[in-house]
Amino acid sequence: MSNKLVTGDGRTHIKSKLMRESLQDRSVINDTDSIKDRRILPDITVISIGGQSIFDRGKDAILPLADELATLHKSKQHPMLLAVGGGTRVRHTAAVALDLGLPTGGVAQLVGAMEELNAVILNSLLAQHGSITMPRDHFWDLPLYMNSGILPIVISVPPYHFWEPPAEVGQMPAHRSDFGVYQQAEVLGTTHVIYIKDEDGLYNKDPKVFDDAKLYGKITLDELLANPPETNMIDWAVFKSWKTGKNIKKIQIINGLNPGLLTKALAGEDVGTVITKD
Repeated sequence: MSNKLVTGDGRTHIKSKLMRESLQDRSVINDTDSIKDRRILPDITVISIGGQSIFDRGKDAILPLADELATLHKSKQHPMLLAVGGGTRVRHTAAVALDLGLPTGGVAQLVGAMEELNAVILNSLLAQHGSITMPRDHFWDLPLYMNSGILPIVISVPPYHFWEPPAEVGQMPAHRSDFGVYQQAEVLGTTHVIYIKDEDGLYNKDPKVFDDAKLYGKITLDELLANPPETNMIDWAVFKSWKTGKNIKKIQIINGLNPGLLTKALAGEDVGTVITKD
């Protein structure tokens, strides 16, 4: 970069790679690609806690997981960022909003508000161990929290809010909780994302409906994209976006109803479904 000023076309430019270029030019955009991004917080693991999978099941599901999270946090071996979903309240609120005729961006704003309730619940359980709920869009507070030994809890839905693009089909926001967790992790430069659900991992079809559903143990992203499951417990937008991502190397899906699996996943064990990208 340079602070040199360039003139001659009726305008004054700061000399740079993109001066006098149109950012609508595809060849210019292609030339901005890089092999890798600067990784902002590379040593943390982003953990998604499902709303319907965990929170909606009440204390029998939440309390054992909270105890395990507290133990992991106190060990200081695995820095974590916890992201929570909204569960059934999101669906009920979205149904009311759609019935009232709210636009997609208005629905997206309300989804985040419902997830904040679960963030408060989890923080109430973990507060004595040093947790904190992080307000929307305050990601530059994360280094302060992590360096101070604080366990941050965030909502999962991406902060498009009123700026959520209209969906290709229907009025529901296309960028939902699973995608938001992935996007946070990618931007922060982490390499490992763990989704905590209520199944043993990702299946080729819905195991709640089909007795012959087969669990994916280890699979690559390319294999998954080439032969996608009939029913996907993770938003498909996650895998489509991951194809062009640079930082995340592994996405893991585990059963949060089985205590101890999160500890094993953070220790590098291939529990649940492990999806890798070269």
